[in-house]
Amino acid sequence: MKKVLITDYVHETLITGLESMGFEVIYDAGYKPEDLEEILPELSGIVINSKIKMNAERIHLGSKLLFIARLGSGLEIIDLKVAQKQGVHVFNSPEGNRNAVAEHAIGMLLNLANNIQKGDREVRRQIWNREENRGFELAGKTIGIVGLGNTGQSLVRKLSGWALDIMYFDPYVPKSDYIKSVSLEELQLKADIISLHVQLTPETRNLVDTSFINNCKKGFVLINTSRGGVVNTNDVVNGLENGQILGACLDVFENEKPLTFTSEENSLYNKLYDMDNVVLTPHVAGWTHESLFRITQVLLQKIKKVI
Repeated sequence: MKKVLITDYVHETLITGLESMGFEVIYDAGYKPEDLEEILPELSGIVINSKIKMNAERIHLGSKLLFIARLGSGLEIIDLKVAQKQGVHVFNSPEGNRNAVAEHAIGMLLNLANNIQKGDREVRRQIWNREENRGFELAGKTIGIVGLGNTGQSLVRKLSGWALDIMYFDPYVPKSDYIKSVSLEELQLKADIISLHVQLTPETRNLVDTSFINNCKKGFVLINTSRGGVVNTNDVVNGLENGQILGACLDVFENEKPLTFTSEENSLYNKLYDMDNVVLTPHVAGWTHESLFRITQVLLQKIKKVI
């Protein structure tokens, strides 16, 4: 019987669905990357999340692999060229958590705009600062979406009735029937809010750096629910300190393992943590009970269609 290894927590319907297709499913939500070498030659499929990286060496070891399935969207953890060369199908599931990511981005933005997090902390300490917590409204603002893929489109749909001027930049989606396509330069000049929805690739790594920030409208809000490596954290902290960036909503970070921080990273992230004009969450934008189920359904449909 063909074996599939699931290396992270999934909705039970993925297990039963794969079994109904004739696979023997090995389910270990705590599977360690160092244990892959022994089992890979036996596998017909593997289901991974961010902790497991399917590099060239591992794909070569998986000589029987029919597919690699990614829980979520990011494909930077898979060597796509080697997978294609080996005839291994690669599936991801951005359709499964795009709604969750869009809702999370809006939640973070509203939190920042209305000082909800700051006000909550102060009220708990019996500090009553009404004027200092006066917020700003989204109506009448311009939001620029960088990347009009699954999550970018989902965010646009949700904001379509908010009296916002919405524009996007995506060189791979040059035209849209319902939203204005602009150059990156025009988006930077006009957007009061910039929301990032891109894959992490050599093209997008450190996209938001000092040059990008300084070319933006002064006092813009940055939202990143895509990948931490798209943003240069040091440059964003500098932009927040000098006022070029009004505020930031960050769900993803360059280093998401605090126990591995260098002394320089500790200093940098502590600066970020001490700022009142940021809202931070631990890479959970697409992490809802509903998305857990939807991701399963998306992957099953794609696997059934091809395999």
